[in-house]
Amino acid sequence: MSACKRLLYVVKHRSLWAQVRRNVTTWSPVGAAFNAKPHRRLDLFEKNGLFGVPELSCPAGFQAAAKTALKNTQRLVEKACSSPPGAETVECFDQLSDGLCKVADLADFIKVAHPDPAFREAAEKTCVDIGTVVEKLNTNVELCKSLKNLLDNPNIVAQLDPDTRRVAELFMFDFEISGIHLDDKLRKEAVGLHVKLLDLNNEFLVGSHMPNRIARSAIPEHLHLHFASEGSFIQVGGLHADSPDDLVREIAYRIYLYPNADLMNCLEELLKCRHKLAKLVGYESYGHRALKGTMAKTPGQCISLTANDFKMMRDMKKKLNPRNAAVVHETEGLLGYIYCDFFHRSDKPHQDCHFTIRGGRWCQETSQYQLPVVVLMLSLPHPSKSAPTLLTPGMMENLFHEMGHAMHSMLGRTRYQHVTGTRCSTDFAEVPSILMEYFATDYRVISQFARHYETGQPLPESMVARLCESKKVCGAADTQLQIFYAVLDQIYHSKPHNRSTTDILKDMQQKFYGLPYTPNTAWQLRFSHLIGYGAKYYSYLMSRAVASMVWKQCFVQDPLNRDMGERYRREMLAHGGAKEPMLMVEGMLQRRPTIEDFVDALVSELNPNFETFIMDSES
Repeated sequence: MSACKRLLYVVKHRSLWAQVRRNVTTWSPVGAAFNAKPHRRLDLFEKNGLFGVPELSCPAGFQAAAKTALKNTQRLVEKACSSPPGAETVECFDQLSDGLCKVADLADFIKVAHPDPAFREAAEKTCVDIGTVVEKLNTNVELCKSLKNLLDNPNIVAQLDPDTRRVAELFMFDFEISGIHLDDKLRKEAVGLHVKLLDLNNEFLVGSHMPNRIARSAIPEHLHLHFASEGSFIQVGGLHADSPDDLVREIAYRIYLYPNADLMNCLEELLKCRHKLAKLVGYESYGHRALKGTMAKTPGQCISLTANDFKMMRDMKKKLNPRNAAVVHETEGLLGYIYCDFFHRSDKPHQDCHFTIRGGRWCQETSQYQLPVVVLMLSLPHPSKSAPTLLTPGMMENLFHEMGHAMHSMLGRTRYQHVTGTRCSTDFAEVPSILMEYFATDYRVISQFARHYETGQPLPESMVARLCESKKVCGAADTQLQIFYAVLDQIYHSKPHNRSTTDILKDMQQKFYGLPYTPNTAWQLRFSHLIGYGAKYYSYLMSRAVASMVWKQCFVQDPLNRDMGERYRREMLAHGGAKEPMLMVEGMLQRRPTIEDFVDALVSELNPNFETFIMDSES
């Protein structure tokens, strides 16, 4: 990987590009900010330490930072266990979580994004070390007792404010799903399974993004230029789904998805360990354990959502065809920081992601609010000599999607960092990001910033309309794909099936997607969401349903309505995970939606032109 002084790539003023820019006099504030030269160096990778953390000026600093965090952890554990039960107990727990997350969250980003392998390796080790400590804390009997003494005392609980009580209950939930109620022998077994799963998760996550390779002689020479070279081999690191050449797409599909025996064994062992852990701590399956506390509540509700939506889509077919920026509020001042890692680098993951580096919380020790820090990571093309970086509609939508997560982090003002921003129920966390996709395809929004890079003229409304219609048609097909993913995820995390993950994939693909399985492929080995979204992939469907309802009821008439935007912030963004997700939805919509409402919202996304799409695809 080439050296990189900072993540945010700044457009250099080459002579030809400067000439083009001089002809553009109507840059919107967004466009100007996106293409402007920075007034100072970013301190993301500077000598004073990553994100301003002094210890992290070199890879060895991660060990020092972790050591400091663990020392503070021990102090806070002792304080929590020795203090009388009350709000101070919850404050101790949150400070404990904050100290560990500041190191772990930062390391989680650096392990995938830093250009120096030494930093990535040090960060990865830190993630495992901190994760191991967290799992041990979740089975620390004395620590649990200090919280249980609080929650078991109705007089003390009555004195807690709603946020403090909910955070206390969430910490107790973490104890319970980790097996705190087990005897010493079984509890040690649970800790062992947690630690083993950390290793398996990391192994699968890394492996799912590794390219496959094939001898150069095995594919036509004129297609070599579409893939990376490695001596006498061609590397295939993705599906090349956007390639206009169908042969390139077929080659990429067959090679990238070719089964890897080691990774297959890793996935099988991972699913077995998850099920064993779930049964050990008292759940019917890993799916039941993972969904406790979400809007869906149980796997049955997930299957109901996906199956009902799939049925309505199937019936329709039958009917038709037997850079670092500070976020500042106009009156409230500085709200937080967003680091922008927008541009492609060698070996950078081809994923658009939002990373929390530091969560927001109210600090009693300083009487100030700890401002959130996040990173938006994209993989946009670099500007050329003749033009700036030009975004496709899909790239822009992804930018808006990840900005939705950033808004959630920036506008949250929770007392506790344990529930700040995106630290909420998984099936609610994607609502702000998916809602932003609607804004990204609305001409009234796009016209505020989108300009032709040479003339400076806004895009014609008719062109934007055609792009949006095309996206909606493709989005309908994508919804069917999401249903397939969600069902497969639920089946994998239900009871053991005594057959391979590939055999399960074949059946679910035939039943819920319709396209035939391609022999000698193992798409599930590229399904990296099985790690972070295990048994929760349905969350994308649930969140899309909620986002659809919010858009149509609150923003479709006027996407720039300030009053509605303030309600959105007040009812949905401000609380993070400190409030029950369904209550936040109810507050925004002024009504409590049912599962049937969610299904109807998803089906309503099927644009009328979807009928034409179905007929064309089946003719």
